[in-house]
Amino acid sequence: MKKIKKKVRLKRLNKFTILVILLDLIVIDGLIVIQNDKFKAFWIPTAMTTMSHQYLAYTLYNEDTVNKVMSENFIEQNDEEMNLDEITIGSVKENTHYSNKYEKELFTKDSGNEVYKTIRIIEQKYKAWLIAVYDPSDVELAVSSKLGKAGQSVNTLVKNNNALVGINGGGFEDLDGWGNGSIPYGAIIKDGQLIWEHAGGSGGLIGFTKDHKMYLTTKSPQEAILDGMSDAVDFGPFLIVNGKTSKIHGDGGWGTAPRSVIAQRKDGVVLMLCIEGRLPGYSIGATMNDVIDILLRYKAYNAANLDGGASSTLSVEGKLWNKPSAGAEYGGRTVSNAWVVTNKQNKPATAPIKNNYK
Repeated sequence: MKKIKKKVRLKRLNKFTILVILLDLIVIDGLIVIQNDKFKAFWIPTAMTTMSHQYLAYTLYNEDTVNKVMSENFIEQNDEEMNLDEITIGSVKENTHYSNKYEKELFTKDSGNEVYKTIRIIEQKYKAWLIAVYDPSDVELAVSSKLGKAGQSVNTLVKNNNALVGINGGGFEDLDGWGNGSIPYGAIIKDGQLIWEHAGGSGGLIGFTKDHKMYLTTKSPQEAILDGMSDAVDFGPFLIVNGKTSKIHGDGGWGTAPRSVIAQRKDGVVLMLCIEGRLPGYSIGATMNDVIDILLRYKAYNAANLDGGASSTLSVEGKLWNKPSAGAEYGGRTVSNAWVVTNKQNKPATAPIKNNYK
């Protein structure tokens, strides 16, 4: 009997010892991982680019480490004066030789839809939707009817403006991650009029002139209007100006996250990019370098980052089209404004096939 008891006790001791060793290994591995420079460069900017989860950066690292990593990951925005003469609207030539598969994909229109095309992008780390709008005169800014009091979902802004497609625009006050889109940051220009101005602009004015050319500028709203700006929101950074990309150091300091971007090609075609993220097992998100890579594939000549994170929302034919990181159950987060496709020329358009978030 004594021998049996001894064996049992030794068996239990071995199991416990193994468990302790495994836990030690996990802790050691964890310590090794968090000290890895690549992990720091991923974790810290990704946490700091959010409004409500910045504490995650300081949970693993002290303030000096956070500041050091952020100082190594930043964007040198290309602020050169735009050459709008390079944009030749309507210069698209159909049924010609395409320069690459992306060009062919862009101009192989959906049957019965002359206004826009939806393109699905699936990469290893993220999934995205790209909307190509063939006539830039179909793009305009939609603003919440409750501006200053409450925002509205992109779906609502699309429906209220009789639009076909919409993507969220500029940023807004988001205290503790619970902002409802009521107080936009920076300036909003609508139909050539400054309708809103508030502190907190993020990089410059992103918009379109009266002749439908994308205009990115760090000038004041009043100066931009004199230059011909018709609709604009305040955000950034600018990613491509006059065909030249901004310089990205590290991941740019914006981490890996959901993204919304608006761009224009030299032939006037407008590109709306919505990248899904913060959804482990489905789509983690993209860095600014990832975004620029996509835009260059489709020959964007000018491009700017819009509000991202939980705000990144795409609406197509009155339906929530992307899978947002928050708010999907009620049609997407409420925002201050959105870029919408209104089909002014009454060209026929049909709804694309239901995406089912595939």
